[in-house]
Amino acid sequence: MRHFLAITAPIVLLVQMTMAFRPTARSRVQMLWGSQTKKPVTIGGPINEPKPFSVRPDKFLDVATASAVSLLRGGSGAFVQGYKVELVGTEEVDAGDYTFVSVGGKRSKETCAAFVGRPKQPIILYEFQGCPFCAKVREAVSILDLDVLFYPCPKDGKKFRPAAVARGGKSQFPYMVDPNTKVEMYESGDIIQYLVDNYGTGETPAGLGAGYANVVKIGLALAPRIGKGSKVVAGGSNIPQKPLIYWGYEASPFCRLVKEKLNELELPHVQKSCARGSSKRRELQARAGKFLVPFIEDPNTGVSMFESAEIMEYLTKTYAV
Repeated sequence: MRHFLAITAPIVLLVQMTMAFRPTARSRVQMLWGSQTKKPVTIGGPINEPKPFSVRPDKFLDVATASAVSLLRGGSGAFVQGYKVELVGTEEVDAGDYTFVSVGGKRSKETCAAFVGRPKQPIILYEFQGCPFCAKVREAVSILDLDVLFYPCPKDGKKFRPAAVARGGKSQFPYMVDPNTKVEMYESGDIIQYLVDNYGTGETPAGLGAGYANVVKIGLALAPRIGKGSKVVAGGSNIPQKPLIYWGYEASPFCRLVKEKLNELELPHVQKSCARGSSKRRELQARAGKFLVPFIEDPNTGVSMFESAEIMEYLTKTYAV
């Protein structure tokens, strides 16, 4: 059942997008762009309303090609390892729990595997969006439900790529740093095995094992995006004082678009992974009033918001030079 859902989820998403295709309202973020301060401020509530499965006309092609990547990857990264869903009585689900369906007095309850441990501090990854080796690790991050501090290192990047090379000694990505154990390493296969052994179940997620065959498959799946997120945006960007907080997961096409923009602008961000089965879905629902990703929180401006298109506009307006 889980594998069937992983394969069909992107297809269902495309159908829903087509049915819901309509223009969206202008983002209220414009009201805040002229009043930002340089000092970190308290993050407020979302400044815009989420519009589930709604696609702006100017973003339809981007969402379609990003969905194609998820489809070609069979939905890898959409579900936390050991994902299970069942319909239970309302008394078995807390009022604040995330649920996606309620029928006949029952509500959906999603669970995942019991992991061997959780890192106290976020894992650090130096990587870039268009790299298939990096994408392989990002899928594992979502499947293992890990929080990660990403330092984007797109080609010709001047902000974190040189630091990664100086730290590891090679111009090779991804490069992982675990501040909890002081372990640092290259090689996507080794990184995934390390994460599985220390923070997973001991079982490597399907399709993410060592070997070039899986990397080739990921590389082919990324082709519809034509290298988006692999190069620095023209003109460069300003580095925020604090990393942004990004809620999302690898298989979501809407999240993919925001990740590409974060990479192009070289914006460091802490990813709060929340694939299906993650307890962080309940956490985001409590913080934002409902669950929908991507969702960002910017501790440098106090802005928090839904909607991929509006998030990308905000990031460009706020941080692009």
